[in-house]
Amino acid sequence: MDIVFRRTVPVFRIFDVAKAHEFYVDYLGCTVDWEHRFEPEMPLYTQVSRGDLVLHLSEHHGDATPGSTVYTELSGVRELHAELAGKDYPYLRPGLEQDEIGTCLTLTDPFGNRLRLNEPHPADPSDTP
Repeated sequence: MDIVFRRTVPVFRIFDVAKAHEFYVDYLGCTVDWEHRFEPEMPLYTQVSRGDLVLHLSEHHGDATPGSTVYTELSGVRELHAELAGKDYPYLRPGLEQDEIGTCLTLTDPFGNRLRLNEPHPADPSDTP
């Protein structure tokens, strides 16, 4: 049987569900796909997504390290930047950065985790054989 990786889902550590929802749902526009707690007062483990961007958020100690970074590629980074700039989110005013890879929008959540959303430069036709 061939080895086939299906998808990667990063896990970010969170400390406050309301703050996480404010950032990931209200600001970034993700949907809460599901939530799990072993018991009502236990830490939350949840999945949020927006299109093919899928993230797990965990209050569980040891699931992830606060201040982690995830790099993901997308198209429409300028449109996303404009959408986020139009929202009333007082804790973040990100800009766009250009580098040799593409155009990048870096978002930092309330727990120090970073999403590097990068739109690669169009392929140079002279690079193809």
